[in-house]
Amino acid sequence: MINRIIYFGYYILKTPRKQFFKYFNFVKKEKHLSSFSLYKDIISSSFKYNISIIDYFKLRFINKTSREREEYVGVGFMYEYQLKMNPKGYRELLENKIKFLGHFGELAGRQWATLEMLQQDSALLQRFLEDEKGKVVVKYSRGQCGQQVRVVETGNITGRDLLDLMVQNKFDLIETFVVQHDDLMRIAPRGLNTIRVVTQFVSDTDIQIIGVGLRLSIYESVDNISAGNIVMPLDLQSGITTDSASYSDITKQDIKIHPLTGLDLVGFRVPHWEACKNLAKEAARLTPENKSVGWDIAITNAGAILVEGNHDWGHDSLQIPLRKGIKRKLLQFIG
Repeated sequence: MINRIIYFGYYILKTPRKQFFKYFNFVKKEKHLSSFSLYKDIISSSFKYNISIIDYFKLRFINKTSREREEYVGVGFMYEYQLKMNPKGYRELLENKIKFLGHFGELAGRQWATLEMLQQDSALLQRFLEDEKGKVVVKYSRGQCGQQVRVVETGNITGRDLLDLMVQNKFDLIETFVVQHDDLMRIAPRGLNTIRVVTQFVSDTDIQIIGVGLRLSIYESVDNISAGNIVMPLDLQSGITTDSASYSDITKQDIKIHPLTGLDLVGFRVPHWEACKNLAKEAARLTPENKSVGWDIAITNAGAILVEGNHDWGHDSLQIPLRKGIKRKLLQFIG
């Protein structure tokens, strides 16, 4: 009970007030609830299921029975689980994009360089500027959730301008631009759409896929659901979307048609699906110390490439599209 009180205090401190009242007033109106009854359910659910206050809304607890709620994992459970599976001493490989790219090498499928390398090698800098795609991606190596990333058109920029831009914005990493598969470009062209594949390392010969989801951009250039984009459930065997897409924002309804392109979302088949799953498992073997990783994988016309790995992969990004909890899956790995 003491731990739950500590967790609850943490949840209160970390709750974004504006987002909370937006969701609170929405649920109150939609379900015709009194403020007292809604507050009571939020608080009791946080204590009973160890979920954050925002989890209550994002995981749609208002629509769940007590048995269904029991199956969900929230912030508290995930913190303890990932701390056990991914010890802090080994997380640097996943947190630092420069170390990540160096470690996973060819699996990343793109050229990269640090700011320091560009400053010391003008020929290397020029090769990025002359890349046939006409774009490069600059980013901060420790940025999270698609933040501190910028796509730069190279047609009308000098090497000095590019270096100045990187220094001024604290970008310390440059990568060649990834052109996604034609099918993904047609359905959601605004950003690089990735597949989230969560793996569990049991042994070198036993790497299990806990869950998968297709993250699609709407109007933003990044596909994170925290940026206002959508996530879709995928059939693990076929790589086909099985249901409507969901927003993290509970005030937005699930959709079956992409609002920008007008294309059907349900029934979409992710290209190179087997290669995508195999890539995630191969990556997991290269960091056995991190046993529970959420891999972001991009699909190009040529195949699958590794974008990044997350030791603190979002529990909501899997459970929201599945519309059910994954606690039972995770509990089997806690010995």
